Amino acid sequence: QVQLVESGGGLVQAGGSSRLSCAAAGRTFSPYAMGWFRQAPGKERTFVAGIRLIGGSTSYYADSVQGRFIASRANANNTVYLQMNSLKPEDTALYYCAARSSPGFVRSHEYDIWGQGTQVTVSS
Repeated sequence: QVQLVESGGGLVQAGGSSRLSCAAAGRTFSPYAMGWFRQAPGKERTFVAGIRLIGGSTSYYADSVQGRFIASRANANNTVYLQMNSLKPEDTALYYCAARSSPGFVRSHEYDIWGQGTQVTVSS
């Protein structure tokens, strides 16, 4: 069993920054990609950012966070980060980390393993 454990987040003022971490625990696995999604109250879960880990590290972003958020990976293990800058109140959501084992569209929701989520609240 592989578990994804998110950390970071919390309460941040608008314009501020925060960093989320996601670490894989359990058996060794080599995901094709890891992604970040978010869900605001009353809304559907949406793609935020993702990294294709096979064949290099290619990052993908939702239009709403392009230029403000940066997804990255640690070199030695299946740990990914989401650096969030210039945060806005509309970024407030529960943020999920996810991993997918099979090749496919990084922006899709077809991920095999999901973390429990970590709350990010941006105050105006």
